[in-house]
Amino acid sequence: MKILTIGDIFGRTGRNIVEEELDRIGGKYDFIIANAENASHGRGLSKPVYEQLSAVGIDVFTMGNHAWGCPDIETVMRYNDNVIRPANFEGDVPGSGSVIAAARNGLRVGVINLIGRTYLQSAASSPFFSADREIQRLKPKCDIILVDFHAEATSEKMALGYYLDGRVTAVFGTHTHVQTADSKILPKGTGYITDLGMTGPTVSVLGLDKQTIVNRFLNGMPQKFTVADGRGQFCGAEFEIDENSMKVTKITRIYKEY
Repeated sequence: MKILTIGDIFGRTGRNIVEEELDRIGGKYDFIIANAENASHGRGLSKPVYEQLSAVGIDVFTMGNHAWGCPDIETVMRYNDNVIRPANFEGDVPGSGSVIAAARNGLRVGVINLIGRTYLQSAASSPFFSADREIQRLKPKCDIILVDFHAEATSEKMALGYYLDGRVTAVFGTHTHVQTADSKILPKGTGYITDLGMTGPTVSVLGLDKQTIVNRFLNGMPQKFTVADGRGQFCGAEFEIDENSMKVTKITRIYKEY
C-alpha cells in the first residue's frame, strides 16, 4: 500500500502544483492526505478551493492554526467529513479532529489531526492525551492510523512520535513549511518525519512575498502580508505500508521544484 502525504499547500501556486502533480502521479497511490490550512490565499480553506482540490484526488484534508481563516470553512466541515481540524482545539468548535476514510485498495484509514502547544497554540489541550482519546475511538474501526501533527517545535513533534510509536502507522509533521531530512521508522515500527515541508512558492519566506518579510525584520513596522508568486515546489512524503503487518516499510521524502 502506498500513501502520499502533501505538505502545507500554500496559495494559488501550491494549488496549481498539486493539480499538475496529482494529474501525473495520483493514480499510483492508494490514499492521499494534504494539509490545506494555507490553501486559500495563504490562510484557510474556502469552499471553492476545497472543491478544486477534492477533484484532483485528495482523500483527506488536515488543518492547523489557520483552520478558521475562511468564513465558509464551517459549511465545508458540516457537509464534508474528510476535512478535519486539530482534535485538541478546546471548546465547542466546528468539525471533527479525526476521520475514517476508505482507501482505493479497500483498507480503512483513520486520520488524526493535532496541533502543538509549544510556541503555537498554548490554549489547546494536550496533543498527547487527545491522541490517546482519538486512537482509542478509531482503532477498532480502521486498519491503519495516520497522524498529522501541526506544530512549531521540533522537540514536541519528536516526543509525540515516540509517544505514539507502535500505536499508529505513521506520524508526520506540518506547519514550519521547511522539509526536514529525518524521515525514519521508529523502534516499534511507526513511520515518522518531523515536517513534510510546503507545497507553494519557492522564492518566498514560508510562502509569503520575501521583501515584505525582510522589511518587517529590518524596521519592525507592520506589513500587509502578500502571497508570493513565481516558481514553486512540491513537498511531501510517500509511505509504503505492508498490508499484512500494517507497518511502514519505507518512507520516501518528496521535494520537487517547478
